[in-house]
Amino acid sequence: MLTIGLLMIEHRLIERMIKLMAKEVERAKQAGQADLNFIDTAVDFIRTYADRCHHGKEEDILFNILGKKPMSDKDKKMMEELISEHVWGRKTVGSLVDAKNQYAQGNKGSLKDIIKFCEQLIDFYPKHIQKEDKIFFPASSRYFDQLEQEAMLEECYEFDRKLIHEKYSKLVEKLES
Repeated sequence: MLTIGLLMIEHRLIERMIKLMAKEVERAKQAGQADLNFIDTAVDFIRTYADRCHHGKEEDILFNILGKKPMSDKDKKMMEELISEHVWGRKTVGSLVDAKNQYAQGNKGSLKDIIKFCEQLIDFYPKHIQKEDKIFFPASSRYFDQLEQEAMLEECYEFDRKLIHEKYSKLVEKLES
């Protein structure tokens, strides 16, 4: 399926960032200090690319359209589970940001929380991606014909085109206020 192929390509980039996060966690443990620039970059990647862009396409396009189809109970349950996992990921990233901010303000004890939240995300993403790649995406592809697949793919491309403008419009608005 076209849209699922695009989402799986995005998974490969997310996996690469997760590997970098794992390396950074090991470095932070050995050095006894966090690299705040790396944390900021990882958080931006997860929030913008993994969550807003990738999960946005899943939730706003794929899951939204699937939700209007007569799905099996098993597939519906899996979709709800994936959405719940997305929410958990957002909350965990928020906790990581809070720990990073405390660390930046001089609370060096927050390093253990930074490591904990990074490790939770490092553990979460490969399992979440595998569940989508191996179970949910193959199951969900049978609900769409070729025209629906092409329309969803175009919607994904439009979603991506708008995303950069959304991100930087919000940035300017934040700076203005």
